[in-house]
Amino acid sequence: MKVPRIGFHAPIKGGLHQALIVSHELNCQTVQIFSRNPRGWKAKLLSDDEIKLFRKVRRQTKISPVVIHANYLINLAAANPIMLQKSRESFREEIERALILGADYLVLHPGSARGACEADGIRTCSESLKIASRGLIPGKLRILLENTAGQGECIGHRFEHLAELMALCPELALGVCFDTAHAFTAGYDLREPDGLEALIDKIQRTVKTRNVRAIHFNDSRAAYNSRVDRHWHIGEGHIGKDALRRVALHPKLNHSAFILETPYVDPRVDVQNINMLRSFLS
Repeated sequence: MKVPRIGFHAPIKGGLHQALIVSHELNCQTVQIFSRNPRGWKAKLLSDDEIKLFRKVRRQTKISPVVIHANYLINLAAANPIMLQKSRESFREEIERALILGADYLVLHPGSARGACEADGIRTCSESLKIASRGLIPGKLRILLENTAGQGECIGHRFEHLAELMALCPELALGVCFDTAHAFTAGYDLREPDGLEALIDKIQRTVKTRNVRAIHFNDSRAAYNSRVDRHWHIGEGHIGKDALRRVALHPKLNHSAFILETPYVDPRVDVQNINMLRSFLS
């Protein structure tokens, strides 16, 4: 059986390259980072030295794929025109930074349709993706749409939403980031084997499992179908260890990069989630 590459969302304190170093020290093969402050509109420009150092350390550590998560303020489905414009500009900047750093994937939450209907939100998001990407040559970079928990009026809590976005933007070759906790609280019950198979079948019939390039591997502190986004430690939440083991071992997902987004204080100390995932695959 093919063993998936595993990693976690690593901190960038001390420089973006530090995320690669910490991941390598923890014997991880992949990593997810923010390329800037995830909770602010303005981002400090990347210097030539920062870019060169990141690329150098990546060659040395052989970490792959490198996944960048877009900042949390971006809402490409926004009904408010000011928010929409700021989001489009910010997401374009995220794409440019990912390209400069040589990242493989850029993960994005599709956004909230607050003030409009779901259909309008999906259409606005598709237009935003095209506008933000216009004129940029993606190379190996692929944008991944992440399924959401469905808090508020967020789109993306059904895989049909992601499939529609992909169909509306064929020129972008969009992929998918599957978040286990989000799926669970959005109403996909993966706690039992037949529930997981139903979910995998749903993914195959909508976005195709081959397009799931990254998996946010999280337990959930929030209850099933609660529409609440609360990640938790593996085996300590409402999904449970046995269910997550089945996800890790599923043959239709082993091509994906498994990324832990569980809470931690210091990744060098709090490695319990990494070790738990590794034990599922051994």
